[in-house]
Amino acid sequence: MTAKIDFFFDLSSPWTRLAFANIRPALEGLDYAIGWRPFLVGGVFNAVNPAVYESRKPENAARLARSFGWLKEWAELAGVGMNFPSEHHPLKSVYAMRFCCALENDQPALERFAKAAFEAYFTEARNLDDPAVLVAVAAEAGLDGEAIARQAAGQPIKDRLRANTEEAIARGAYGSPTLFVSGEAGEEHMYFGNDQLPLVRRKVAALA
Repeated sequence: MTAKIDFFFDLSSPWTRLAFANIRPALEGLDYAIGWRPFLVGGVFNAVNPAVYESRKPENAARLARSFGWLKEWAELAGVGMNFPSEHHPLKSVYAMRFCCALENDQPALERFAKAAFEAYFTEARNLDDPAVLVAVAAEAGLDGEAIARQAAGQPIKDRLRANTEEAIARGAYGSPTLFVSGEAGEEHMYFGNDQLPLVRRKVAALA
């Protein structure tokens, strides 16, 4: 039996950058199908997890610095760049996630773009809030950036991003990445963050 994984993600999240890089190696040898689901993590925070903003206040600077140190250690372990936080943090990511939604029906293209975008933001410290940068990143991934930009600016894509975000909230998400693993019986298991990928592997193996 093939396990299904819905991977809800926002390109602005450093922990998502790690999980995106790690999930396929973590599931090597298992039977699974992954669906990349773009959403706005800021919309999730506003709806169900406003404590995130509290944690970013100046009085929590020491705690954040320690967290960023661990983040860079995780990045070294995963073999990916982590130039974070950069001058472009925090990233609003609305335009970037609309680009992703414009590609959602072409999952291989979406995966290529997301990989390039994560590299652009977290390794090269480029500004993904700039539509011109998004067009360039898409082109570097072998995609038609100008065509994606035109589609991303349309109301159907704006509505899709909103709907994806609302769906994630309704299913219990409270941050990025949120992964939902399900089997043929329809039961659903939610996981959060890069550090829970061993649990994802365990669940996928159990559903096989």
